[in-house]
Amino acid sequence: MMSWLTQYNYYIVVVLMMIGFYIVIAQANLIKKLMGLSLFQTSVFILYISMGNVEGGTAPILDPEFGVFSNPLPHVLILTAIVVGVATTALGLALAVRLHEAYGTLEEDEIQQQDDGAC
Repeated sequence: MMSWLTQYNYYIVVVLMMIGFYIVIAQANLIKKLMGLSLFQTSVFILYISMGNVEGGTAPILDPEFGVFSNPLPHVLILTAIVVGVATTALGLALAVRLHEAYGTLEEDEIQQQDDGAC
């Protein structure tokens, strides 16, 4: 039976996930929201990498010397997700720049007030 101390990476995942979720909900600044989403996304990456790790497992090389293998697919999928995450964060930051140029602010409530006043 595993001790709860050996599962520390799952506790880190939960803490990072909740911090990112709190930032997305509590902050009105769009840049801070993007950073909260990035932190949340990082916690999901850590979760998948932690689940894909096999204790005592090696790379899937067919050799009679090795008996336990780690599946490389979760790690490959996370590499793809990291690339997509960087691209979507860059897009979000570019949209934030355009919003700042158009409204002069990145605060949600101020943007909403300007939109309501324009109607």
